Amino acid sequence: MPAWFDELAEFLRIQSISADPARAADVKDAGEWVCGLIRGAGGECELVDWHGAPLAVGAVRASRDPERAPTVICYGHFDVQPPDPLDLWESAPFEPEIRGDYVYGRGVADDKGQLYMLLCAARELAQAGELPVNVRFACDGEEESGGHSIVDFLAADEQGADAAVIFDSGMVARDRPAFDIATRGIAYFHVTLCTGERDLHSGLYGGAALNAAHALMRTLGAVVAVDGRLAEPLRQGIAPPSEEELASWRELPAGAGELSDQGARPADARAAEEFYLRTFAEPALDVNGLDSGSPHLQKTVLPVQADANVSIRLAPGQQVEPVVEAFGRLLREAAPAGAELDVQLLGSAPPAIVPPDAKAIQLGLDAFERALGVRPLLIRSGGSLPIVAAFADKRIATVITGFTLPNSNLHSPNERILAEYVPRGIAAARALFEEFAAL
Repeated sequence: MPAWFDELAEFLRIQSISADPARAADVKDAGEWVCGLIRGAGGECELVDWHGAPLAVGAVRASRDPERAPTVICYGHFDVQPPDPLDLWESAPFEPEIRGDYVYGRGVADDKGQLYMLLCAARELAQAGELPVNVRFACDGEEESGGHSIVDFLAADEQGADAAVIFDSGMVARDRPAFDIATRGIAYFHVTLCTGERDLHSGLYGGAALNAAHALMRTLGAVVAVDGRLAEPLRQGIAPPSEEELASWRELPAGAGELSDQGARPADARAAEEFYLRTFAEPALDVNGLDSGSPHLQKTVLPVQADANVSIRLAPGQQVEPVVEAFGRLLREAAPAGAELDVQLLGSAPPAIVPPDAKAIQLGLDAFERALGVRPLLIRSGGSLPIVAAFADKRIATVITGFTLPNSNLHSPNERILAEYVPRGIAAARALFEEFAAL
């Protein structure tokens, strides 16, 4: 059994399921475990109650001249997804084990195993008296349940840092590391359209009275993408990819395969060819759910109300407020006369982008190439990660990377990570801290 396994397994056995209120004590225990490892590395750390949410906040000081050394802040989360459905696990989710080439267990990939790599790297360098930077840790226990405690904490933080590191991402393919230098933002809406006082008999009023389902379909048609492009008011502010980024994207697996592997069908004729442009660098609008009338029972009515949940993934460079305003305006302009429209913004997070020529990114690329023998690709994330925008607001360049693979079963039964990637991840994190001495 590898030397690191027992320690990591101890961390993984803590059932820190933030979505389950009954596991609140376990979430705190996981945070205390993180604090304990940092203290064991010679650092200081405490579990902070940040408005009801636990944060593990601490630091390991540079081995020499810490007052003059650069500071690196590391983020990871110590909460995990619920393990359901349990009957699909081939081993107990909170009893980690190595089978074949992989370590299995809930949280081993997302994100305890990857946070462990950063913790171990700082400890190894500190215990050897070779840590060239101050390493701060700010870790939360509610990432999997949508909390914003870490974002609020960073907004209030006055200590700052010269660079940030997040190991909560993955490789493009085995031994093909990548840095996510941008994330999309999100704006999530609930749209309600009403057309009268009550549902009507379709035989008596059909063709004459306004139908809420028809009206909402017509209204949403004004904002749904055509050939992968949203209306120009929803595209304002887009930051186009650099030539270095485009060169990296050309090395990624073909978009047609990315779609077919998920059992998905292309949205239009150019969707596969433009897969990475559309998911990395363009805003995307999706109707996430519709409700009106009687979609299951045979009921001949004209529905008086129709509802939809709609999300917009904002492209890097865009701002939340102008897109939100444009979305509401386009809907109101498209709604038929007589329809009462209500648009509620349920939540939002801004996109973020790290300049690929930022010193932290270039040093990070050098570090990974030295530790792993291959230079990471520069890609973007189609998802949203509010903490990256929080770092960007403070002008802290962030290295977002990780060691999961597409088959790591994130959020699913049999979550796993290649066992060899644990020590290799620690080595890569060590190299990062070493290269960051030049910040």
